[in-house]
Amino acid sequence: MLFVSYEFIAFTIALFVLYYLLPKKWQWPLLLIASYAFYWIANPYYLIFIGTTTVTAFAAGVMMERAQNRCDLAIKSAKADGSYTSDLKKSLKAKAKSSKWRILLLSMLFNLGILAVTKYTNFVITNINKFLSEGAALKAVDILVPMGISFYTFQTVSYLIDTYRGTVNAEKNPFKLALFVSFFPQLVQGPISRYGDLSKTLYEEHKFSEKTFTYGFIRILWGYFKKVVIADRIITAVTALIGDPETYTGAYVFVAMLFYAFELYCDFTGGIDITIGIAQCLGIKVAENFNLPYFSKNIKEYWNRWHITMGSWFTDYIFYPLSVDKNMLKLSKWSREHLGKFWGKRLTVYISAFLVWLATGVWHGAAWNFIVWGLMNFVVIMISQEFDPLYQRFHKRFGFKDKAWYGVFEILRTIFLMSLIRMFDCYRDVPMTFKMVGTMFTKFNVKIFGDGSLLNLGLSGADYIVLAAGLLIILTVSIYKYRSKKDFRDKIYNNAWIWYGAMALLLIITLVFGAYGHGYDATQFIYNQF
Repeated sequence: MLFVSYEFIAFTIALFVLYYLLPKKWQWPLLLIASYAFYWIANPYYLIFIGTTTVTAFAAGVMMERAQNRCDLAIKSAKADGSYTSDLKKSLKAKAKSSKWRILLLSMLFNLGILAVTKYTNFVITNINKFLSEGAALKAVDILVPMGISFYTFQTVSYLIDTYRGTVNAEKNPFKLALFVSFFPQLVQGPISRYGDLSKTLYEEHKFSEKTFTYGFIRILWGYFKKVVIADRIITAVTALIGDPETYTGAYVFVAMLFYAFELYCDFTGGIDITIGIAQCLGIKVAENFNLPYFSKNIKEYWNRWHITMGSWFTDYIFYPLSVDKNMLKLSKWSREHLGKFWGKRLTVYISAFLVWLATGVWHGAAWNFIVWGLMNFVVIMISQEFDPLYQRFHKRFGFKDKAWYGVFEILRTIFLMSLIRMFDCYRDVPMTFKMVGTMFTKFNVKIFGDGSLLNLGLSGADYIVLAAGLLIILTVSIYKYRSKKDFRDKIYNNAWIWYGAMALLLIITLVFGAYGHGYDATQFIYNQF
């Protein structure tokens, strides 16, 4: 049941009605039932996986909190009977930490193991077979990969780590934790929520609010507009371009690069808009996942604006822990003493960043193109950081940094670089990607932009007009937000005619100009595969 199917729309409308008709105390149980129903409709066997993750996470969280409570109680008792010493406190805390760490490690290995086995087994087998003879080759395994397993596994792991760190209390109600893990709007493609954030509104009783509901509803319409009118229209041309690499070289690769950038942005952000909009209609606050990424002036800023919850997850749970790990600190000290100040300051940062981007690539998919994509981001960011002092001297000397045109240049440069790296995702083959990108610089034929060649990609002149108009609307709204730092909805809400007129217009545009496939269902979201 895709977000862009009639079944899902009917499912969501029915949920909205029941949610506000039922007694408030039944709202979060209704969401749990709806979430499991959503997952069951997708595939009943998926429930085994997500149920197992939930049960083990619940048990681990409770056990870690009990270990901490025993420690706190022992310290309190020691203070009461006069046996308290600082050494005793240190010993009790060390014992509790050790116990919690074993529980955390076991639960993480188990749940990440499920993710690894289901998602990466055949990738490993394929690569092993490259070193084996044909007769000794291993057979691929038919493994069910649950929908959204990467998202809900990472969300669960963040809950476990936060419980271990003591930043959140373990959830005592297994059904509430089950809702946190399975909350259906974010199962398909995120965001990757933190328990400490999502739980603040997920379990609360919510009264119907016209403003809150219509804010969420117009966000849903905005997401469908981006997905159905733009992403699902332009995908026709993208599929044609990457499906015949022998024909579409040179300037066509540049077109494919830009078209895929538009498609991915509208597809992914459109899906997130629908997710956040549904949650807002229910009175639930879900973390923002995008903040105008195509207005970024460098790659680092881009990753602070694109897929924000994923980036913060890798930063908080991999990069920072690695950076302060005892072995990393020892390596830093050793490198300062033996390799000099330059490498002493950088080596451990490079290693930590390398592992983060390697993990990011692996998370996106069980294929070498995703791994290379992740490492290319690492290389570009590291080079940018190393050349930063040179950039600063250059800007100080020439003063370009303060010029408006240079800001536009930086934005366009970032879009180009990120779109170029993303071609590994587009062609899904590493040698082919390098080959095609090479032709963009050696066989660039500008004639295709004026001889009608772009009309042979499955898009008519009317389609290009719709795409141009749709992208112009998105650009206008984005520029307003970038300059004012305000939500466009806040600007129009106080005028009822404009507010409800905008909703009606978005709905009509989406219905009339949406690109629909067989059965009038739109295509699957790109991030469904994760």
